[in-house]
Amino acid sequence: MSNPTTRVLALLELLQSHGTATGSALAQTLGVDGRTLRRYIATLEEIGIPLTAERGRHGGYRLVSGYKLPPMMFTNEETLAISLGLLAARSLSVGDISSAVASAQAKLERVMPQKLRQQLRALDESVTLELVPNAAADSVTLATLASATQHQRRTVFGYTGGRDSNGGIGNSTQREFDPYGLVFRYGRWYAVGHCHLRAELRTFRLDRMQQLRQLDIPFQRPRDFDAAAYLTTSFARMDAGIDVELLLHTDLASASAVLGEELGLLTPKGDAVLWRAHTGCLNWFAAQLVRLPFTFEILAPTELRGELRRQAERLLAMAAA
Repeated sequence: MSNPTTRVLALLELLQSHGTATGSALAQTLGVDGRTLRRYIATLEEIGIPLTAERGRHGGYRLVSGYKLPPMMFTNEETLAISLGLLAARSLSVGDISSAVASAQAKLERVMPQKLRQQLRALDESVTLELVPNAAADSVTLATLASATQHQRRTVFGYTGGRDSNGGIGNSTQREFDPYGLVFRYGRWYAVGHCHLRAELRTFRLDRMQQLRQLDIPFQRPRDFDAAAYLTTSFARMDAGIDVELLLHTDLASASAVLGEELGLLTPKGDAVLWRAHTGCLNWFAAQLVRLPFTFEILAPTELRGELRRQAERLLAMAAA
């Protein structure tokens, strides 16, 4: 770093990432002496960046707490990592977040070197993240629940249940809920926690919540509670729903790699694999079957064949449009 301006910017980045740092440590990292470091500190102060200096054994330089920092510097690797994160965010189906993702990506591209911009566009055009959103969650709902989970505050919301046996819209109830954790799985967002209406642990889909508010009522989350593990267990032990059986024309290793252990039980059967699963919605289950990379036979229930046919017709119509 022979350019003094480059060293001043590098000093700012060190202060951003390390909090309080001693003058000797900063000088050694930048490859300058103490006098030069103090001159760089003065330069930062002259351009309006507030710093504090503390004397003593544990003293050093640091940015004033709460100061809104100017744009940060990223390495090429960090920029590509951020770009991959934006690609993932675009697939999460969180309300109006797609426009924010597009805006952030455009800002990144404007300041990138040409070579890095080409790499980003290559990622955008060639990388597919199979998060497969099915039901969008409102970004405000997600942010409010995340805040309530972090600060352990009760929430209240209206909740619409799943469709009934005749295909009608489920009943709507008012819930007071202590959120223990949020999980994104199978294209949907779920909140896991204590439901005061049912007086037990429950799982709620965010896309079925309405008018969620955080209350000023604290709660105590169980120690070491694992929301993802609980969701896996609750899916596997559902009492209500429909039993599904399919014969997958593949081997057990390939089936396990695609389906994991959370969508049902996989058992070898000759040259194929028997898949026993449980679902509360055949339409949703048929949408998952469309993604399978191998052929299969539906053994039960027969209604699933009709749902799969409707999924296929919908995709064909989209392809022809």
